[in-house]
Amino acid sequence: MQRARPRPLHAPDPYGTPPYGEPGPWAPAPPVQHPAAATPAQGTAMPSPAHGTPMPPEHGTPPPYAGGPIPHAAPYAPHPADQAPVPVEQQAHHAAPPLAGGSAGPGTVPGGPGLNPPPPGGPWQRYDPWNVPAPADGRRRGTKRGRRLLVVWTAVVALVAGGIGGLVGAYLERDGSSADVELPQADTESVKRDPGSIAGIAARVLPGVVTIHVSGSDAQGTGTGFVLDSQGHILTNNHVVEPAGSSGDISVTFSGGETAKAEVIGHDSGYDLAVVKVTGVRGLKPLALGNSENVQVGDPVVAIGAPFDLANTVTSGIISAKERPITAGGEKGDGSDISYVDALQTDAPINPGNSGGPLVDAQGRVIGINSAIRSADSGSDLEGGQAGSIGLGFAIPVNQGKRVAEELINTGRATHPVIGVTLDMDYSGDGARVATKGNNGGSPVNPGGPGAKAGIEGGDVVNAVDGARIHSAQELIVKIRSHRPEDRLALTVERGGKERKVTLVLGSADGS
Repeated sequence: MQRARPRPLHAPDPYGTPPYGEPGPWAPAPPVQHPAAATPAQGTAMPSPAHGTPMPPEHGTPPPYAGGPIPHAAPYAPHPADQAPVPVEQQAHHAAPPLAGGSAGPGTVPGGPGLNPPPPGGPWQRYDPWNVPAPADGRRRGTKRGRRLLVVWTAVVALVAGGIGGLVGAYLERDGSSADVELPQADTESVKRDPGSIAGIAARVLPGVVTIHVSGSDAQGTGTGFVLDSQGHILTNNHVVEPAGSSGDISVTFSGGETAKAEVIGHDSGYDLAVVKVTGVRGLKPLALGNSENVQVGDPVVAIGAPFDLANTVTSGIISAKERPITAGGEKGDGSDISYVDALQTDAPINPGNSGGPLVDAQGRVIGINSAIRSADSGSDLEGGQAGSIGLGFAIPVNQGKRVAEELINTGRATHPVIGVTLDMDYSGDGARVATKGNNGGSPVNPGGPGAKAGIEGGDVVNAVDGARIHSAQELIVKIRSHRPEDRLALTVERGGKERKVTLVLGSADGS
C-alpha cells in the first residue's frame, strides 16, 4: 500500500504578509518571550510593533515545540529550560528569545548565529518562525507571494462574477424580463414559385376567380365563380344565384378587391349551372378550360373559392374517382330543382361557399365546377348545406359545363338529352326499369321518341349504358345527362329475364 505524502509546510515571513493572527493553517505561532525579558531592564532595547515584530504576550510563555504544529488556543506552561535568567547584555542584542530546547548565543538580529537552525529531517522537522533566513537578494518573500495571491483572488472573483452574471441573464431571458429581444429570422427571398407547384397554380388562377354575394327578398348567400371570357361572362352554380330570384341583387368581388354588379344571363337547375355577367370591368383574367375526358384518378387538383365567405381560399388534393353519379337539390319537393351529375370526386377540401368555383389541374386549367359535398351528418344526402368537408367533394365535369355555358350565353337556355321514356323511380331492383304507365296515365314510351325508335317497351329494365353497369333510375339519368343531344348510346335491356342490346340516338328537350 502506498503511503500518502504529507503536504510540506512553508515558513511564513514574519516581516511580510499575511499579518499575524490571521486564521488559517499557515498562521504563525504566537510570539515567544523569555521570562527574563518580561520586565525590561534599564538600557534594554525592546522590539517595537512599528518595526514589524509582534509584542510578546503578557502572561506565560509558549509550550515547548515538540516537532508538530502548535495549537493556537491550547494552554501552555513555561518550559524549565526557559527559566534561566538572560543577561542584560544578551537582551540588548536579541530581538526575540530562543525557543525551548535551543541554546542562546550572541547575535543581533533574528536568524543570526546566536539562534539554533532547525534540525534536518524532512517536512516534519522543527519549525521555528523566528529563524527564517532572509533571501540572498534582500527582498521580502511575502511580497511576491502576496502578489500571486492577489492575482489568484482577482481571477476567482472575476469567474464568480461572470458566472453570477450569466445565471442572472439566463433567468431574465427565460422569465421574459429582458427589455429588448430580437429573434433570428430568414432574409427576404424571392416570391416566385415553380409554375407547377400549388403556389404557382394559385398565382395564375386567383385573378380569374370571383366571390359572389346574392341577396333576395327572403334569402341571401355566398358562392364562387370564375371568368369565362373578356366580355364579362362568369360561370357559377344555379343554387348560388337562385336566392336572388328575379329582382334580387348580385355583386361580384374580384381577387384584388374590386367589386361590380352582375346580372343573370341564364341558368339551369337540372345541371345546376348559371352564367352571370359584369359590365364596365377592365383587365379581366379568363381561366383556361381543360378537358375532363383526360382526367385520371390520382391526378393532383386545386380548388379555389370562398368557403364560409373566406375569399381566395386555396385547397389541394387529388381526383378520387370519375363518373360518380350524384343527385343534388330537391329542396322544393317537386323534383324541379334536382340536378343529375356524372361528377368528378375529389378529396380537396370543399365547403359551403366553394360552390361554383373552379377545380383546376396541375397546369391551372379548369377541369370541373365544384358543386356538392357529402355531409357527415347525413348518410345519404348530397347537398351544399352548412356541413363541413369530410374529403368527399364533387365537381361537374368541365366538358358538360362548357356545353351548358355556351347554350346559356347564346340562347339563355340549356338543352337536355332525353330517351323519351318514363322511368319507375320507386323500383328497388338492380337497374332502371321503364314504368308501365306514363305520368298522365298514357303510354310510358313517347310515340316516335328515341326509346320507341330503339324498341323499348314499358316494364323493360336497362342494365348498362355503353357497357357500364347502372343500378338505379337516377344513375341512368346521370349517364344520359353527361351526353349531348343526338349522341348514340348502346343500351343493354332486359325483358322477361333475357338481355339484349339496342342502339338509341338521344333526343333534345329544353331545360328549366
